Amino acid sequence: MAESHEKGAFQADIPANAVEEALRSVERISHGEEAQAGQPAGAGEPGVEITPEAEGVPAGDPAALAARVQLLETQLELSQSKARETLDRLKDEHERLLRAAADLENAKKRAARERDEVQKFGNERLLKDLLPALDGLDRALAAVSDDDPLAKGVRMVRSTLEQALAKHGVKGFSAMGTPFDPALHEALMQVPTADAAPGTVVLEHARGFTLNDRLVRPAMVGVAVAPPPAAAPPADGEAGPE
Repeated sequence: MAESHEKGAFQADIPANAVEEALRSVERISHGEEAQAGQPAGAGEPGVEITPEAEGVPAGDPAALAARVQLLETQLELSQSKARETLDRLKDEHERLLRAAADLENAKKRAARERDEVQKFGNERLLKDLLPALDGLDRALAAVSDDDPLAKGVRMVRSTLEQALAKHGVKGFSAMGTPFDPALHEALMQVPTADAAPGTVVLEHARGFTLNDRLVRPAMVGVAVAPPPAAAPPADGEAGPE
């Protein structure tokens, strides 16, 4: 060691490129600490910070960054479009299910009405077959006097039959003495008479019947009409017909 060196001095041959590399490392570390000092906690942890380099975009390349932004915007627009399509499909499916539920409810109500109709009017055909028997009992009672012993038995049979029919909603009605009503009466003839106002029922061939307030058979009636004017008597001195 040379005499001109001071005591304690140390000398080594260090390559210039090694020194430059060390300086660059120190600068990188220094810059990294400064950047972390201005970030929130956890921002500098691995896997948390997202940089253009992590996204595959070279740092300091505006064209590549713009292309990346354009790609992200396109992906976002596509996602929104698919979301709208999905929402429209869900809306259509919801409306279809609502219509199906409404149709089902209407079908249930219609079935309930039909069931009620069957329960109320299912015996209509049987009733029409029994009505001639009731008409026969009415004619039998009209043909005999009230003190006839047979009339009492016929009247009891008719009353029993009418009570049984009434349990199933059957009611009979008479049209005698009432104004003619085409909704309830069927005119079989016109009866010229001055004893009743025109349009009044003066004859009844058969009573009318209803089943649960529905007309099953109208009353068969004769309706009063005004009698024709009487022929004027021949004047004095006029010869009568030969």
